[in-house]
Amino acid sequence: MNGRIFLVFFTSVFLLSACSYTQKVKDGRTAFERKQYSVAVRLLEKEHNQSKSRVEKGKLAFLMAESYNRLNKSAQSIRWYQIAYDNQYGVDALREMAFALKRAERYKEAIQAFKDLGIEIGSPYEYRREVNACEIAVGWKTAEPQAEYAVQLLEFSGSYADYSPMPYKDGQLVFTSDRPTEKGSPVYAWTGNSFSNLFIADLNTNAVTLFDPNVNSPDNDGTATFNPDFTEMIFSRCFGGKKEDAYCKLLSSDLRNGVWSPPRILDFVQDKVNYVQPSLSADGRFLYFSSNHPDGWGGYDIYVSERKAGNWEEPTLLGRSINTTGDEKFPFIDKDTLYFSSDYHPGMGGLDVFRAYKLSNGTWSPPYNLKPPVNSGGDDFGFVLAARFPEGSDVLETGFFTSTREDGNGNDDIYRYEKRIPPPMPVADTIVKIRPEDVQMFLDVYVVEKIYENPADPNSKVLGRKPLPGAQTDMRQGNETNKWTIEEEGFFSILLQDDADYAFLASKPGYLNNAATFSTKGIGKDLSSPEMRFELEIVLERIFFDKEIRLENIYYDFDRWEIREDAKPTLDRLARLLVINPAIRIQLGSHTDCRGNDRYNQDLSQKRAQSAVDYLISKGISAERLSAFGFGETTPEVSCICTRCTEDEHQQNRRTTFKILE
Repeated sequence: MNGRIFLVFFTSVFLLSACSYTQKVKDGRTAFERKQYSVAVRLLEKEHNQSKSRVEKGKLAFLMAESYNRLNKSAQSIRWYQIAYDNQYGVDALREMAFALKRAERYKEAIQAFKDLGIEIGSPYEYRREVNACEIAVGWKTAEPQAEYAVQLLEFSGSYADYSPMPYKDGQLVFTSDRPTEKGSPVYAWTGNSFSNLFIADLNTNAVTLFDPNVNSPDNDGTATFNPDFTEMIFSRCFGGKKEDAYCKLLSSDLRNGVWSPPRILDFVQDKVNYVQPSLSADGRFLYFSSNHPDGWGGYDIYVSERKAGNWEEPTLLGRSINTTGDEKFPFIDKDTLYFSSDYHPGMGGLDVFRAYKLSNGTWSPPYNLKPPVNSGGDDFGFVLAARFPEGSDVLETGFFTSTREDGNGNDDIYRYEKRIPPPMPVADTIVKIRPEDVQMFLDVYVVEKIYENPADPNSKVLGRKPLPGAQTDMRQGNETNKWTIEEEGFFSILLQDDADYAFLASKPGYLNNAATFSTKGIGKDLSSPEMRFELEIVLERIFFDKEIRLENIYYDFDRWEIREDAKPTLDRLARLLVINPAIRIQLGSHTDCRGNDRYNQDLSQKRAQSAVDYLISKGISAERLSAFGFGETTPEVSCICTRCTEDEHQQNRRTTFKILE
């Protein structure tokens, strides 16, 4: 799925203007930077073969591997990651190769690669979850195939990216695809195919036609959901035009006199946030969708909005049973059952399909992995139910899903599934359900530190994390407090109470304190197991006195110094850090690029640094703990001749930093 355009990973950090996708380039690096991966692979291989430098060959090989990875060509990506690693590219090539091996279901090789990676960065801890997931996947693959599901690749799903199927009237299927709409239609150079649109497939004839022109647009459209009589439709569209970043929004359209109305954006949709993959409940009351909203758990999370008096309410985030620090996407609601895909819950490779039930108390049961043959090492997502059959039938239900599995057509392919009556389980394998009050929940709390590529430079690349023995952790739950000291294994475990909130504060001399919270509110209990375990990770930052540390995502409008809305989350995190570290004093610094005269840049940078200080003061931080310093253009991070600096180099030099003074 890494090469899927569009309504899956269409975030601004990855997007250039629409014209950038189609303009011609002359070298592989430029093609890669402009996300023209289908172009990049041709140019990069030629440049790699011509290069005489081993280091340069490693860099070009890594870009080749990344391009193939985004094009869903796993065999080629693995080969080129290996070439990059053999040519001294470093741990990035080994890490990406390990994940590519996992997606290709070469689990034993992936396990070894993850173990080698842990040894190379000096922390087996970092990839223990991946090793464990691979071992579980091996067990699922080698077990007897589940007779509960049977899957079949649909004939109309070809070499293009066909995904997010949704049953439609008269035995048809609406789906999203980047197949061409007409001869000479614009090409999206990421894939070499067209921009995505909604299509209709006739499952009896396999004929495919374009969906209503009032819905499709020149932008990327797709992932639709309908009400039961197909008179209301909600779908995603990624806007942006040609001069700004593209963000995906949710739109609705109504069928009136056989014509779909002009789509309108839903009221709760915010700017500069992605809203994708909607699913409407059968009664039309609830709308589930995925979003990378900054208030979520991390990555993409699943939200639900309730419709009241014809209006959609502000969405609420589903709880910890569903959402994780990874990506949760493609929800489909079927009565009290939620199907969704995740790349964080234990799975077989990329995205796996999970099932969860809404419990009587409003919480969700722990997700159940549908396993093979529904899930594979590739990305499996867009799972929808199409029909149920009466009691006594061999087939209980049918539906559809999307997969990038190795035995498909080489892209996103649509599969049909049948759910059958499972054979009786052997007595020894019968799952004995237990009472909710007999299920014990445990939390493993890890205290770790970052592993820097250069241990003396806090701005160098972070290779991973490792346990921090000797760290102290205080826990508060209600009126109860406890203390733990982290031992060599790096964690401690606690028995959790139901409907309780926990607050942790970790510390160690030479490190900044850090806090974390955990709640059992909203966690459904797994009645197939007497024990449930959760993990909480607290990262302590080493104190680097008198060293500037870059603050990411602090940007200013041209010739302005006011704090923008998109900069506030970073400064809010810094304010929280100062609150739990009351003894430290910091300097906020601001740097400009080389454009403009010295005096102007000095004055502008001082105003910007002071604006950051003023914002922190507004959050309750004492002014005595803060100072502002404008560096102007005197200390660039990247040295380059001003007239020849790239825009990326200018951006790196325009930065806001903080320095711990005492």
